[in-house]
Amino acid sequence: MNQNSAAGFTAAAPPSIGLFGIEPWRALYEYVGMRLMDQDKMPPGDGHPVVMFPGLASDRHALMPLRKCCESLGYTVYDWEQGFNTGPPAAIEPWLGALADHVRSIARRHGGRRASLLGWSLGGVYAREVAKLAPRCTRHVITLGTPFAGTGRENNVAWIYRLLNGERPMIDEALAARLRTNPPVPTTSIYSRTDGIVAWQACLLEEADQAENVEVDGSHVGLGWNAAVLRIVADRLAQREGAWQRWSGAGAAGHGCPS
Repeated sequence: MNQNSAAGFTAAAPPSIGLFGIEPWRALYEYVGMRLMDQDKMPPGDGHPVVMFPGLASDRHALMPLRKCCESLGYTVYDWEQGFNTGPPAAIEPWLGALADHVRSIARRHGGRRASLLGWSLGGVYAREVAKLAPRCTRHVITLGTPFAGTGRENNVAWIYRLLNGERPMIDEALAARLRTNPPVPTTSIYSRTDGIVAWQACLLEEADQAENVEVDGSHVGLGWNAAVLRIVADRLAQREGAWQRWSGAGAAGHGCPS
């Protein structure tokens, strides 16, 4: 696993058509790998809540393997409760506010325990922004293949956004600066240099005391069930609140996800 900094980021080209074309096959290979990972051990969870945010043109079903893994480790997992992700609405601020209120309600339901926010692709952008709005209710943010450091042009699926919304995603300089700003809580960006959907450079955060980039080998579509991703997520979620440490790459003994 390699770690990098987003300092000096400049717009990157979308992944090659070759990588984009083989995404489904690589994702299938990763799914098989997940099903065979019964020998891998993971640290048990402490039961704190985890809220999951799906990617563009997907819903909670796309993250079901990851959800089942987290639940098997002992976490209480919640959906973002917005159904199919068609992209943010025009009135984005009140919408993000509602997402933050959802996280606050979950924290209250758990006696004030902070929730970890886990987002895939575009869902990771939501998770980061919600953490900025509700930092006292957020324990950790983990993003999977999330292009928060880009301009909206470093991907191969802008056509899906146009299909769902009738226009291409537009990110001006002010919004780009906002999205690049790290949440004020421990934050992990998991990315792949062989991502066939978004440019990996757009997934790099500015590393700091509580912010890290962790690289895996995998497709974009398969990040939600990639065996390496599941191990990293399990390790990150198991970090004690107030005692966060960077990913070391070393596995921890404990319970494993069911195959």
